[in-house]
Amino acid sequence: MSVFARNGGRERDPEAQRAVGERSLRVSGGAALAELPDPELRERAQRRRFTSAYKLAIVREADGLADRPGEIGALLRREGLYSSHLTKWRRLRDEGALEALSRPRGPKPPHPLEVENAQLKRRLARAEAELEKARKVIEVQGNVSALLGELLEPRSANPESSTGK
Repeated sequence: MSVFARNGGRERDPEAQRAVGERSLRVSGGAALAELPDPELRERAQRRRFTSAYKLAIVREADGLADRPGEIGALLRREGLYSSHLTKWRRLRDEGALEALSRPRGPKPPHPLEVENAQLKRRLARAEAELEKARKVIEVQGNVSALLGELLEPRSANPESSTGK
């Protein structure tokens, strides 16, 4: 009696509950193939990425083959591409996006006038700080000069000081 008949029509065989795409080890040759990964199943799908230089080269090559029938299809098959890739890349080329993609990433360099303006602001801040220091030094020198003038002044010339207390 089969497993199917014993379970009242419900098959409980562990082999019957495999995921789609799994192959039976008994049918495929035993434990020797159990160690090899299944070529039909990928571990994780990854999106293909094409550089802007590659896209531009393919579009240029396809444009050169436009007058010969069947050559564009052969190009797409050879490269593993779809016609939608070619359509999109042509539109991007016409918009100038492929050239924009080939530029380096990151923030754009500042305008030369902005750079000069920042340098001038830093120089101005340094000059103002030095000017403030110079004013303080001049003020201190004036105070020291006044104190020295009072100390070196003859005592008899000072009417406010009293000598006889």
